[in-house]
Amino acid sequence: MPNGRMFSLTKISNNRLHHKSELGEFFLSSDRAVATFSKWKRLENIVSMVPSEKVDSFVRLTDTIGGIVIWPSNQIGNKLTINGERGFNRKIADRLDLTVECIRRYYLGVSSPLYDTLNRYKDFFDMFDSFKEYIDFFLLQDAVSEDYSSTVIAIPFDNFSSSPVPHDVDEYVKYMETTTKFIISRNTRISDLHCESESNNFLS
Repeated sequence: MPNGRMFSLTKISNNRLHHKSELGEFFLSSDRAVATFSKWKRLENIVSMVPSEKVDSFVRLTDTIGGIVIWPSNQIGNKLTINGERGFNRKIADRLDLTVECIRRYYLGVSSPLYDTLNRYKDFFDMFDSFKEYIDFFLLQDAVSEDYSSTVIAIPFDNFSSSPVPHDVDEYVKYMETTTKFIISRNTRISDLHCESESNNFLS
């Protein structure tokens, strides 16, 4: 972890992990974090105007590791988890870019549609002293600007004022393109880190 402590994980089910130490007790899960909108009934007419092979390719890409994020999975106060709130909150619509923007604002102490939910998991986010450390730890650098001061957000976005769901085919295609670029870049980062780790293990 950024604080130099080991955060060991025990697998307790197919996608659930557990940690307990002086850092605290955490239940985590890995989830596909990128919305594709491909199965949304209300977007059926929009999605149908994009070649099916392009949509299918996009959906497959979101299932790769670059589109997967680990979140705290335990309910607190019988309220929604982070991943649950992302999906049900109409100002987020399960979008990872908007979730990252909410996390950026959380570290700044600025309100967002996910602030209260993120704050329930304060002990988890406190393990990362800053937004930069959180981003670097989970290899999300391609979701933010070079100086970490802003989030790379796909169209449409109007500062959480209205629905973030694409309103027409042009917005949907632009959303797909921005998101595809992010996932491919993150896949590369993860692959490079894995190769570096394997190389270091071999040399040692």
